[in-house]
Amino acid sequence: MSKGIYLSSPEHYEILIEKYDTWMFDCDGVLWHDDQLIEGAAEVLKILRTRNKAIVFVTNNATKSRKTYKRKFDGLGVEAYLGEIFGSAYASAVYISSVIKLSKSKKVYVIGMIGIEEELAEEGISCIGGTDPADRTVEPFSLSNFTLDPEVGAVLCGFDPFINYTKLSKAFQYLSRNPGCHFLATNTDSSFPADGGVLPGAGAISAPLRFALDKDPLVIGKPSITMLDCIKAKIDFDPKRSIMVGDRLNTDILFGQAGGLSTLLVLTGITSEKDITGPNASSIVPDFVTQSLGDLRAAERSSR
Repeated sequence: MSKGIYLSSPEHYEILIEKYDTWMFDCDGVLWHDDQLIEGAAEVLKILRTRNKAIVFVTNNATKSRKTYKRKFDGLGVEAYLGEIFGSAYASAVYISSVIKLSKSKKVYVIGMIGIEEELAEEGISCIGGTDPADRTVEPFSLSNFTLDPEVGAVLCGFDPFINYTKLSKAFQYLSRNPGCHFLATNTDSSFPADGGVLPGAGAISAPLRFALDKDPLVIGKPSITMLDCIKAKIDFDPKRSIMVGDRLNTDILFGQAGGLSTLLVLTGITSEKDITGPNASSIVPDFVTQSLGDLRAAERSSR
């Protein structure tokens, strides 16, 4: 059985664009693959802007800060403004500073990339780990050579292509030995689309800690409502007149549904046709489905 309304005609796309004032977009798998724009994506964004639609970019990718993402948009020739970009690294930093209100004397141990470190620094939060070369060692981890830092009040896990036993062991020590240490994850995406295929995502990085601790982290990124709260704090929008566009059912589409937004699934990323049709189709049902974001260019033909 088909899941969601399949869009196909110029009239369908015209009605869709007219119906929603605020458009939220995932990035990887929706706008681009790595550094390759998906055909027509930039043109669709221009069409929406000419019709005075509000645009928000909502990404679980925590490897880049908002400022770095802005440079990526610029490099790809896509119009985007810093205030439109909401990443899970940024949301995590805001959560730690404004919700947990971590003391300025405390530190965050990071499993992740520079994007997390930059966003934490913007919020005035000290961190260790992350891109520190000392944690990228190939030497076996030994407790005899480890000194517990009692000021670590949170462990924040994102995607880390340099993950190793040392990083996992240090995070485990802080979470199991420092009283009240918060276990946080920027996101728990199981995989992500890459040039040439699919690779393990941030969820695969935090999974060993979840197993070792027998405890789940508090997840900041999609589909958590925490990410939407971050957006609401900066942008005024009506959920009933807003739509989330994504390529993943269990993050993007669930995120939109949790926030009372309509949802549009594109099939240029993780989710494929077989995931939404037939007897084994997912129970997560998007409102609308289209092959690619570029399909919305057809609305221009309808409006002429």
